[in-house]
Amino acid sequence: MSIEINNESAIPVDETAILRLATYALDQLHVHPDAELAIVLVDEAAMEQLHVQWMDEPGPTDVLSFPMDELRPGTEDAPTPPGLLGDIVLCPQVAEVQAVGAGHTTLDELQLLTAHGVLHLLGFDHAEPDEEKEMFGLQRDILAGFAATERRRRT
Repeated sequence: MSIEINNESAIPVDETAILRLATYALDQLHVHPDAELAIVLVDEAAMEQLHVQWMDEPGPTDVLSFPMDELRPGTEDAPTPPGLLGDIVLCPQVAEVQAVGAGHTTLDELQLLTAHGVLHLLGFDHAEPDEEKEMFGLQRDILAGFAATERRRRT
């Protein structure tokens, strides 16, 4: 997997932990090992500009996804073809506020947002109730599986 992470925000972030989560999520969704993903962390001003430009909504948001080759999840027998998955843009400042509200760490929130962004890049959405149920169920499964993998890695 070719995953590039670029932190353009002023907030220090554990990029290795985000990389591990993104790699885990892509593996679970059977994305080809030669697929490419970029993750960019930006400040609130940059995120607000992107949010207005692409979603026509004011204020910064937590995550935006920009799919490129419209890849979809594969299966164990038929992984996604290689290609350019796209870009995930995260805003650590917004994630920090949301983490406090959710009662977990900013890194936990950034990893949740990374999983959410990966799913959007692979065509998942949450505009309709059935889509939301599927997407958020997959997001929960990815985060739970990753947490279990991380616990085993540390022992």
